[in-house]
Amino acid sequence: MALEACCCSTAALQRRLPILAWLPSYSGQWLKMDFIAGLSVGLTVIPQALAYAEVAGLPPQYGLYSAFMGCFVYFFLGTSRDVTLGPTAIMSLLVSFYTFHEPAYAVLLAFLSGCIQLAMGFLCLGFLLDFISCPVIKGFTSAATIIIGFGQIKNLLGLQNIPRQFFLQVYHTFLNIGETRVGDAILGLVCMVLLLVLKLMRDHMPPVHPEMPPGVRFSRWLVWTATTARNALVVSFAALVAYSFEVTGYQPFILTGETAEGLPPVRTPPFSVTTANRTISFTEMVQDMGAGLAVVPLVGLLESIAVAKAFASQNNYRINANQELLAIGFTNMLGSLVSSYPVTGSFGRTAVNAQSGVCTPAGGLVTGVLVLLSLGYLTSLFYYIPKSALAAVIIMAVAPLFDIKVFRTLWRVKRLDLLPLCVTFLLCFWEVQYGILAGTLVSVLILLHSVARPKTQMSEGPVLIVQPASGLHFPAIEALRETILSRALEASPPHCAILDCTHVCSIDYTVVLGLGELLQDFHRQGATLAFVGLQVPVLRVLLSADLKEFQYFSTLEEAEKYLRQEPGTQPYNISEDSVPEHKVALLKA
Repeated sequence: MALEACCCSTAALQRRLPILAWLPSYSGQWLKMDFIAGLSVGLTVIPQALAYAEVAGLPPQYGLYSAFMGCFVYFFLGTSRDVTLGPTAIMSLLVSFYTFHEPAYAVLLAFLSGCIQLAMGFLCLGFLLDFISCPVIKGFTSAATIIIGFGQIKNLLGLQNIPRQFFLQVYHTFLNIGETRVGDAILGLVCMVLLLVLKLMRDHMPPVHPEMPPGVRFSRWLVWTATTARNALVVSFAALVAYSFEVTGYQPFILTGETAEGLPPVRTPPFSVTTANRTISFTEMVQDMGAGLAVVPLVGLLESIAVAKAFASQNNYRINANQELLAIGFTNMLGSLVSSYPVTGSFGRTAVNAQSGVCTPAGGLVTGVLVLLSLGYLTSLFYYIPKSALAAVIIMAVAPLFDIKVFRTLWRVKRLDLLPLCVTFLLCFWEVQYGILAGTLVSVLILLHSVARPKTQMSEGPVLIVQPASGLHFPAIEALRETILSRALEASPPHCAILDCTHVCSIDYTVVLGLGELLQDFHRQGATLAFVGLQVPVLRVLLSADLKEFQYFSTLEEAEKYLRQEPGTQPYNISEDSVPEHKVALLKA
């Protein structure tokens, strides 16, 4: 007994601290693979973090501040070996919408998002995310891809003083297209081509086999390393070009400029902000962020869990969704202590992690240390990174998020699902929260319509047979009653009817009342309504309701024989004594 209790407590502890499940069996081979994967992800996240800070409308160092805490927290709490937490394009876009490009608001949003996510994790509320359907997610990510990508055109072309609101941005970009800086445009396009070529090389590189000569394997490894770290490689190349021009005294590019040096200070999130005129209180800051306090944590959870589930399915292991909520919640809450803005799981960097052969979340430690080293020693070099190079990194990173195939797929599979997708997609260009809210509302209405008006199979003849094709819930009972009345009792003479409840697994009080009224309608017309296919929970409820004229049969054939007045067939009485033996046992269970 004591041993069993000890095993249960150990299993519970491992669920809350997943590191305890894999750390005891950690091996040297795993260490080697985790180090390579962590290094690959680190070389990817540093330039991306600088670029995503631009998307969020924050100074570049805030991207790096947001890139390391998730690595350390997920090491202890994560249930996926592949997932890497950090700044992403979509989360950075949301931060830019709701924090007004103010670092204090961004850090506070990270803290509050973390608190909300932790609460959802502890209360096991992850199921709420299931109400945001795949078409809504696809519509949002596709719209976000266009918003983020087009938002970088100004940096790609060297345009300045372009508004951030999407429609104004489109207008002013085309209005000022004649002010394009040739140097920025050429460098940006060259960086995009290089990134594309390196990505194609990475995707089409044949696998390395043990029987290959050492020289061939080494050359393949060099190509693999260069193509995997392509963001760092291209940004370094662009910075070197910019520095070369700086030495000559002529600078044709707009540079990133000064980046705050050193590690971020550890301090509590700003619960108030002092401006030149007054102090903005915590309550006012929360009111200013408005819907962002719901949208940011929910989208963060959606993105992270979707990434974790995708790679868990691909690599044949399971994740704990509620534990993932706790991991990302702690990441955002603790990250706010080091000036991080809200983060989530990154699909692109998780793919790099998985393809690098990561074995455990320990790979994140290498990534986190690399980011900290860059903050401590490399920030002075970030000055020379051209903004057009970072724009190229962002555009190439978000381009795969636009899923054009989903429109064709939904057209073939279920065209009605195009409605929430298109509503979300279009409204996100106005306001992201309106797009997600409207798309989710349309999805829920479609779901409720299928519950309120379930498809019903009917067979008309001397006896009307009605079979709801799905469950029977309170919004559907009135429509079902009207259908049966119009087909059976409004005929001349009135027909008897059979309600086949084979697909009905539960009913509520409103349904019971509706069925009772239907039985009385049939009785007044001198006809009979019989029930067949009753599952045990449904039968228990109907017997407890003590409905008058209630008759049920085991099979459809028995019911038809009885209603056609054939001898030898009788309905079951409403007492449990006459219920078949196998159902008596279940009813008493």
